[in-house]
Amino acid sequence: MIKKYSWTIIFSLFLSLLICCKPKYNNKTAKKPNIILINVDDLGWKDLGVMGSSYYETPNINALAKQGLTFTNAYAGAANCAPSRACLISGLNTPRHGVFTVSPSDRGHKKTRKLIPIQNTKHLNNSIYTLPEMLKSSGYLTANFGKWHVGANPNKQGIDYNIGGSDRGNPGKDGYFSPYNIDFIKNGPNGEYLTDRLTNEAITFMQKAKDTSFFVYLPYYSVHTPLLGKRKLIEKYKNKKGDNKQNNATYAAMIESMDENVGKVLHALKAYNLEKNTLVIFTSDNGGIRQISNQDPLRAGKGSYYEGGIRVPLIIKWPKHITPNTVSHQIVSQLDFYPTLQAITKPKKSNTLLDGIDLNPILHGETTKVRELYFHFPVYLQNYSKGNDGSRDPLFRTRPGSVIISGSWKLHHYYEDNALELYNLKDDLSEQHNLADLNPQKTKELYKKLDAWRLKTNAPTPTEKNPYYSSDFEKDKIISFNK
Repeated sequence: MIKKYSWTIIFSLFLSLLICCKPKYNNKTAKKPNIILINVDDLGWKDLGVMGSSYYETPNINALAKQGLTFTNAYAGAANCAPSRACLISGLNTPRHGVFTVSPSDRGHKKTRKLIPIQNTKHLNNSIYTLPEMLKSSGYLTANFGKWHVGANPNKQGIDYNIGGSDRGNPGKDGYFSPYNIDFIKNGPNGEYLTDRLTNEAITFMQKAKDTSFFVYLPYYSVHTPLLGKRKLIEKYKNKKGDNKQNNATYAAMIESMDENVGKVLHALKAYNLEKNTLVIFTSDNGGIRQISNQDPLRAGKGSYYEGGIRVPLIIKWPKHITPNTVSHQIVSQLDFYPTLQAITKPKKSNTLLDGIDLNPILHGETTKVRELYFHFPVYLQNYSKGNDGSRDPLFRTRPGSVIISGSWKLHHYYEDNALELYNLKDDLSEQHNLADLNPQKTKELYKKLDAWRLKTNAPTPTEKNPYYSSDFEKDKIISFNK
């Protein structure tokens, strides 16, 4: 086990060896832009000052937004951790890689599930040509600092250097403070904060790799549960007035620590004279947990395919390419990161099968045509133990279904009852008014597109009835939950 050895020493020696063996860029050859992708875990769409929060304090991310382009209609590839990250790293939508949820797929009480769900694939298959592998083909050094969650070892999926990333989905009990529970990391001093440590490791890598082109993937474990923040910050927010939507002092402390560390990364870019040639992407892997931080007007939260589960913050900064302090309302997806970075870096080996689009025209201020986004979730994801988060029923964050977003229109199709829900997000961002019966023409149009996409991607659909299902048991559970 790597934990038994001084990973920092091994890492530094290995890094120095590879960098000295890399071809040097001369002044006649423009160095490809460095890429930093910060992917926060479970950060909600409205959990930043720049996105409208008055309780959480995020001055460094607010400053990043002033230096770059903020997207108001950005979406994750899926509504919870593993499938979202699999989509981002592979550039493929869920039917193509089979990672639909955090295993298993039959979550929730068996007597409340009408269908037998599609079997889930736990990790990305190592045969998939990943984003880091593509960037390696472009001459990049690649590094991961934090939650990987799409395989047991990032080194087998295109990452040269890895600190803290494996198949773990959270840091475990008391895991935000050293001694740590995660893999591929050496314990720091007792009480060291994990978010600080991952940032310091990333900055060390950047300093050592500054003479070549590098890709830093910084997927913080924060702000995923268990909620653990620094004591002084928790006390600060206990003394700050929130509201009935955002008022969790520990969660606020975690956000501030994350923001502070984003600031450290941005400061390091300036200190190492890397800022002008570095593209920075800041986002979250899925929507926030509604019971922790309400995302109104968005409905529901993490795990749901209503807007609260899939709409995420997104800021991109790229000096001399992106106009500072700008906002885009165009629909974009984390599936777009792969084709966008591939177009920028021009690898020797390109990936020809990708489900996103090249965002470079949008980054340079152009308006693109209306596009469709698709989501496929043929499995079950049970509710949280406390409170109804605005899902269709209180027992599940979502039941099996698919979704299409086309411009301002959004159609849900649920498999258990073959129900259709149509919303106009321009007029009804909260998804409260189902227009499926009032606008049958639009419903039919979007359903036809959704069905064609499912056929094109060989999306598996659950059809087999669950013999354990009991409508009486389900009704009793719902009544009990609502008491």
